Formats: sequence, C-alpha cells, structure tokens
Amino acid sequence: MEKPELLAPAGNFKKLKLAFYFGADAVYLGGRDFSLRSFADNFTDAELEEGIAYAHARNKKVYVAANIFARNADLAALERHLRFLEEAGADGVLVSDPGVFRLAKRVAPRLPLHISTQANTLNAEAAAMWYELGAKRVVLAREVTPSEIARIKAAVPGLELEAFVHGAMCISYSGRCYLSDYLDGRSSNRGACVQACRYAYEIRAKEGKSGWLPVETDSRGTYLLNSKDLNLAGSLGELAEAGVCSFKIEGRMKSEYYLATVVNAYRRILDGGDAAALSAELETLTHREYMTDTGAGMVTSPAGSQKAGTCDFIAVVLGSDGGRVRAEMRTRFKAGDLLEVLSPDENFKKEVLVSDMVGPDGVKTDDAKLVQGIYTFPCAYALREGDILRRRRKTAQ
Repeated sequence: MEKPELLAPAGNFKKLKLAFYFGADAVYLGGRDFSLRSFADNFTDAELEEGIAYAHARNKKVYVAANIFARNADLAALERHLRFLEEAGADGVLVSDPGVFRLAKRVAPRLPLHISTQANTLNAEAAAMWYELGAKRVVLAREVTPSEIARIKAAVPGLELEAFVHGAMCISYSGRCYLSDYLDGRSSNRGACVQACRYAYEIRAKEGKSGWLPVETDSRGTYLLNSKDLNLAGSLGELAEAGVCSFKIEGRMKSEYYLATVVNAYRRILDGGDAAALSAELETLTHREYMTDTGAGMVTSPAGSQKAGTCDFIAVVLGSDGGRVRAEMRTRFKAGDLLEVLSPDENFKKEVLVSDMVGPDGVKTDDAKLVQGIYTFPCAYALREGDILRRRRKTAQ
C-alpha cells in the first residue's frame, strides 16, 4: 500500500516553506478571494505562481481552495481565477459549489477538481456522483468513520479520498453554518466566519423577570456550541487501510509553531515513528480538548477555554555558524534558560543552554526581550534555518 500524502495548511508563503521543511508532501492554500479563510494572509497571484514553482522544484504539490458558495456576482472573477490556476500549474482546486465545479470544468479543463469538505460528502452514492462528473478527489466530511470510508472506497475505487486528521472542528462539522452571518453579518460560507460558536452564551429570563440565566452544560461553563479539536494521530493506520490517500491538517490561520509541531509529529508517525511518544508532541500546543473518534457523535467541549500547551514557542532559527546559532525571538528568554529543538532532522528534542548571548545591537546581553530581535548564542549542534526553539513549561510540584 502506498504511503498516504501528508497535507498541511499554508496561510502564507513563509508557512508554505515551513510545512515543506517539516515534511509535508503537499499544502493547501487560498488566493486573496474565493477561499474560506478570508482572515488568513493568503496569496497574491504572484505569490501563488512562486509557491507552486517552489513546491514543484521539490516534488511537492499545491492545492488551491476556491470553496466559497458563490453568488452570481462572483462568477466572472472566479472564471479568471480558475483559468489562472490552470496556467500556473496548481495540482488541484478545492470546490464545494456545483456551479463553481461546472465552471471549472468548462474554463480550466486540465485543472484537477477536488471536492471540499464543505460539500458534506458522507456516502458512496455522493462520492460516485462526484467521480462520474469528473472529480479527482473528495475531501470527506469529518464525521465519516473508517468503516464508512472503506465502503466508499470499495464503491468508487478510482476516486481519491482525503480526510482531516487534526485541528479545529466546526460545530457544524463540515462547516455549512449560518450562525456567524446571523449574529455578525459575516458569512462563514464565504470565508468570513467570526467563530461565534466559541462564544459563551446565556438565556434571557422570561418577561417580568430581570437579568440573564446561565446555560450550564456542566459546572465549568456555558460553551454549549464550542467543539473539541480533532486528533486522529492514533488512527492513521486504520484510515489508510480504509482507503484514505491524503491526511489533512487544519490550520491556515495557526502559528508557525503549531504548523511545525503538528506536521513534524504526523510526518514521523507516518514514517514509522513511535505513535504514542509522538502523540505527546501534540500536547505541547495550546488546544481544546481532543476528540479522537469521529464516530463519537457530539463534539462539544463544555469547558470552553483552551488547554495550555506544555511548551512555549521561543524563537525561529535563522541558521548557525562557527558554533553559534542565530535565532529570531518570539517569546522572551534569558541566559540560563534550557531550550529544546524542534526539527525534522536528528536534532529533534536536543537541548540548548542559553549563554554568552549577543543581541541585535551586537552587545552581550542576558535578556532576549526585543520581539523579533535576532540573538546569537553558542550551540553544539548545527541547527538549520527553519528549526524552532521552544521551552518546556514548569509543572506544579
């Protein structure tokens, strides 16, 4: 069986390069329009061309999201965008609207069509319909179980199946939600979701009574629409056996540290690493309560607040020379701090004790406090550009 593709989010060009550095086989991203992440940096046309060329030079792939539910006024610009993606050599375009699908087939016939999770494909008949219409791949709805995936694959063996394995979950699963539009006038189906499901809610008392009443799902809070985060790191083998060819990580708006940590962990698991040990890497990140079974039904996380990760993102490595590492600061650190390396190579989890530090002004210092300031200090390992330094949080005794 061929090893499944590891597919990572790329909110901007820097994150595209970081995803590939840490082992992604492909990235998905959006242009400045028509993608469901309007608040991500996203890519200009020139950046899309550059990103696709960068990926192809490394035998990697780029899939572009154009998965809004389009209105008539969008169609002319969409036509131009689809033609451009075909000419630029995109490896696929993600669509959810049947009209956009039809338009893409007509104006960009060489552009591979991937059906977005927004289309909510849950069964073999729906998958077969998309395949017969010309889709190359379907991104399955998040609630589909491995046994259901196996049935879909058996019914449509020629169709590629992609599944989300990690990241934030929408309370509407595949994301066709109107709550944001109703409360704030920003449509989640057009990329402008304000994540109203993450709010704390209360109920107004009946007429004649004053104040508000809490909606208590339990004693910890009122986050009755707040979903758990997905984590299927322990199920990759089962999903691959069922027929999934691409494991997708959510998070075009997440940080560099989030992207590097998750891609690194999943890459190492796919390459035969210790799944239990590598799953612990996913606890170094700030996250909501994890959901590890897509067939478990309700996915709300009543506590609402996120769990603090076990590590702080300290710095991005810019390179090393002469036994010293150059790092761009993200969180304040000081001489005497013990930092840990996040890297795709053999330096993963090695430690560096900060000493003899020189700041951006070329002067020795014991305190790296300038945000995005470049600091150098001795390091016994030849760290590479793109590696990350983190610091373990102290646990209460």
